[in-house]
Amino acid sequence: MDAQYQFKPKSKWREKLGEKFIAINAFSALIGITLIFVFIFKEAIPIFTSAEVHEEVTFDQMLTPQVWKEGQEAKHTWQPNSNIPKYSLMPLFVGTLKAALVAMLLAAPLGIGAAIYSSEFASKRMREVIKPVIELLAGIPSVVLGFFALIILASLLQGLFGLTYRLNALNAGIALGIAIIPIIFTIAEDAMNSVPASLRDAARALGANPWQVSFTMVLPAAMPGIAAGIVLGFGRAIGETMIVLMASGNAAILSGSFTDSIRTLSATIAAELAEVVFGSAHYNVLFLIGTLLFLFTFVLNLGGEVVLARLKTRFQGRSR
Repeated sequence: MDAQYQFKPKSKWREKLGEKFIAINAFSALIGITLIFVFIFKEAIPIFTSAEVHEEVTFDQMLTPQVWKEGQEAKHTWQPNSNIPKYSLMPLFVGTLKAALVAMLLAAPLGIGAAIYSSEFASKRMREVIKPVIELLAGIPSVVLGFFALIILASLLQGLFGLTYRLNALNAGIALGIAIIPIIFTIAEDAMNSVPASLRDAARALGANPWQVSFTMVLPAAMPGIAAGIVLGFGRAIGETMIVLMASGNAAILSGSFTDSIRTLSATIAAELAEVVFGSAHYNVLFLIGTLLFLFTFVLNLGGEVVLARLKTRFQGRSR
């Protein structure tokens, strides 16, 4: 056999070294995340253990409405710097969910629709234009989107709908939706492109038109990937800080209206942590909010994994 057709045997020690390097990186990331959670949770523990802090705030107080003066209606209030501090988390939870809901109602249809068009209907030349342009949105800094929502989008929405408040849940949610469209689009399009061409060919052979192929064959087969994109986009919307800090109005109001100003959990941490007194009850509550955000994201991702596993079993058959 000629020398040019001879192959050198793979070096086992190089393979083992590469495997160890990858394993070390994976464990380092896991340890780093664990240490971050431990630090955040450690700073929140005094709410449950410290008698001094417990006199000012309790966890039950954060979730239940309170009456601060006799005859006053019970309500949820976030006023940590008042003469009688109030630490209700309900306005922050509701504000976070309102902004995330508006964002998903905007981003999910647009992201999935763009992915369907790019994957199934667009020409190769058009696809080479659409995909980079949409993915370019992911590179826009959050502060730029927040500034856009603060100056331009808020005035536009107020002029169109006659809103009382320029900065509200609708404004912040639309800006959040623009930020998460690339996440949903990229994952959904990759999932559709990974569907075997044999499925499309079989559907066309049976007389299906392109729309029927897309919605009866490609979408069900790509549903696990699409669901993963939606879950990741929702997680991004929950944890986003700068956009909601600039575009939501930062008013901790417990309201069901999407045209009222809101305040989210992440924006509360960003706005107040820099000026809070170290070791105070307010300080510990902010770290508790960080812990709750961490746990919520973990539960969301875990639930997403369960849903993805069931979708794969349903649409693609049981994994081997």
